[in-house]
Amino acid sequence: MQSAQQLLETLVGHPTVSRDSNLDLIRFVEGYLDDLAVPCRRIESDDGKKANLLARIGPEVEGGVVLSGHTDVVPVDGQPWSSDPFSLTDKGDGRLYGRGSCDMKGFIACALAQVPRWLEQSLTRPIYLALSYDEEVGCVGAPRLIESLVADEPRPAAVIVGEPTLMAPVVAQKGITNLRTTVTGLEAHSSQVNQGVSAVHVAARLVARIEDIMAELREAGRVDEAFNVAHSSLHVGKIAGGTAINIMARECQFDWEIRHLPQDGFESVYARFTEYAESLEGELRQRAPQVAIRTENLTDTVPGLADRDNAAALSLCRDLLGERDREAVAYATEAGQFQRAGLPTVICGPGSIAQAHQPDEYLDKTQLEAGAAFMARLGDRLAGD
Repeated sequence: MQSAQQLLETLVGHPTVSRDSNLDLIRFVEGYLDDLAVPCRRIESDDGKKANLLARIGPEVEGGVVLSGHTDVVPVDGQPWSSDPFSLTDKGDGRLYGRGSCDMKGFIACALAQVPRWLEQSLTRPIYLALSYDEEVGCVGAPRLIESLVADEPRPAAVIVGEPTLMAPVVAQKGITNLRTTVTGLEAHSSQVNQGVSAVHVAARLVARIEDIMAELREAGRVDEAFNVAHSSLHVGKIAGGTAINIMARECQFDWEIRHLPQDGFESVYARFTEYAESLEGELRQRAPQVAIRTENLTDTVPGLADRDNAAALSLCRDLLGERDREAVAYATEAGQFQRAGLPTVICGPGSIAQAHQPDEYLDKTQLEAGAAFMARLGDRLAGD
């Protein structure tokens, strides 16, 4: 029987950066579960280069618990790591360093380490392992995993998404949509500004409008103090345009995001931007008919997780962890996708989000131990019902 730390070492050793395949890690987990005679199945991406994995430990009955974790990690390019990011490193300071150690292979390792004991306990309700791909680039893999779970398995009672929360139950998260806006203007010599329309200048007005929308939301009272950023947030992360300082730019493009409160929803926030963009485009086309403002989704909207319909999942976490405050987070996970499918969902896992995506990402050993203890108590609970 391998420990959680041993399994974490193996998982970190698979460099499952989102731009690359995760199949080597999936094959490892499949082999591990096959040795224990645990049935599992892949749900592949369209190109077959990536896969989700769904496994059931225990009887094929309703009322089980889903443990959801993503297998992909963010890149390490350009980060000043002091050790090999894809080799779990114990420096003797109580921390385990490695990409994904915190976000979120620690949770997966804790679950896998407990499988042999769960099998010995003859669970009366099942535990599902739901491992997804491409969470870090928009929760891309989880929807088809959830679809397969709902269609082919008895209805679970609760879902626990194991993002790092310091083992505190999180009941709400913001949703997210990544967008790209492309502005087409009219080139002209910069000395003749009345003859052209600068796409860079138009983009600047749109970027300013994006920031103004946040202020409007706050002033309108569309806030939720459970979040450390209490309103829906909008942010422009990249912008590029123009060819020379003395040419009015023909094109400018910027990438941006909306992280919406669950009660706001994406469409209501985005509508404020589109209303302004359409008005601005109409105004500018009177000068130059070729002016265009076009926005596309870079990813499907990841829905927020609302603090509702979660009594079964929250009660389970509190029974296993003790009474804890309900928390909310601004980052996005697949939790909202599970909730959208009608499944009671909370977020709870070892580690702190403050370490996620950082150079020298680490997981405190005490958090790994807490995650392992949680998994042990979960088995006791489902075997004792």
